Amino acid sequence: MLPRDLQPAQFAAYPPQARQLAVEHLSLFRQLPLSFLPGMLRQLIEYDYQFPVERARLNQELSLLSSLSTTQLADWFHAFAALTLSTAFERSDWVTKPAQFVEQESAYLWTTHQLDAFREAAMAYGDRMQSARPAQTLATPRLGIAIIGQGVATTPEPLFQMLRKRGTYFSQIKPEGGLEALLTAVEARSASHPADYAHWYIEGGTPARPTNGLTTVSYDALAPVRDKLLTYMQSQIAKPGMGPEELRTNLAQLAPAQLGMAHNGDPVLDRFQVKLFTEGSGTQIFSTTFAQWTTREALRRAEPLTLLVRYAPRQRQKPMNELLANIGAANELDPAGSLVDADMASYYHWINQQRLHGADRSSFIVWWEGQSHAIVIAPTLPGGVRSDSPLDLKSLVALATG
Repeated sequence: MLPRDLQPAQFAAYPPQARQLAVEHLSLFRQLPLSFLPGMLRQLIEYDYQFPVERARLNQELSLLSSLSTTQLADWFHAFAALTLSTAFERSDWVTKPAQFVEQESAYLWTTHQLDAFREAAMAYGDRMQSARPAQTLATPRLGIAIIGQGVATTPEPLFQMLRKRGTYFSQIKPEGGLEALLTAVEARSASHPADYAHWYIEGGTPARPTNGLTTVSYDALAPVRDKLLTYMQSQIAKPGMGPEELRTNLAQLAPAQLGMAHNGDPVLDRFQVKLFTEGSGTQIFSTTFAQWTTREALRRAEPLTLLVRYAPRQRQKPMNELLANIGAANELDPAGSLVDADMASYYHWINQQRLHGADRSSFIVWWEGQSHAIVIAPTLPGGVRSDSPLDLKSLVALATG
């Protein structure tokens, strides 16, 4: 089947909002090339579980394409239409399994030496779409906060090396009440600029306390989900002929309820948390990896105005078979190694924040928990300098965001 043959009934398996959107844009879909459309449907089929910014972006894309004439659509997609696919792709169930189609398409394009042409077409399309989108206005400049080094009093290597040339290093931070001050500051931003999924608290261990107005994701709180997933993975790996691609497909089909999550939870956040474990590598086992990946995905997908991530000590690295054999058991922690992980993760946190709209006005803070060291990157502060002035964390946030 080709896109021109699409009928409303073929979207019956889609979630309600996604199905409605698909039927509304059926005329558009019938005009798009097969090499492109399943990639769009891969996003659409998840519409009911997307964050507001993702839905808005897809709505804008569909609205813009629907406004184009037949001639304009042909111009926009001629490079995709020029790609050749085997008839096996036409016979596949690409409507209800678009993600699987896209994976197989990528492999096919690579083997037929068309991957570069596809990449060029995709980049040209992305640039065109980006230039056509309306300008985005933020309610307030973004603020990122990373709290690292929990349980570590000394380190042989200086911290923040990747960030020091970009920000101001503070050597005399007053650590008393620092965690509470940072959480309070994040809650205050949420109260001043309330919006769904706009203000996050990502915890690599157990949350310091309950929070108000924050989207909270905790590694320890998700322990039952992780245990169920690891047990499922073991059972799948033990099956004869199970390969990595099939395992990945099976993991992608898992629903929150299958991993013990409540039916009356937040469907968007629950699906997001499941994907952290089914799509991430090492997120099921190492808390620092979980915190880093969750930060990356939250920034990429939800584009929050505020994101505070607190890293906790992870378990000590061991052979994978040994780690999987001790699911649910207490493990030896590695605070020093976790600090190294978190220090580098904070650098990636800043990089990912800089990729978002309004990066030139955003601020970023990294604090060594319980210690007197922090770094701030902000439009109002110079880079590559050091300050030895005593400062508490509340004042540091005010300085970063003022």
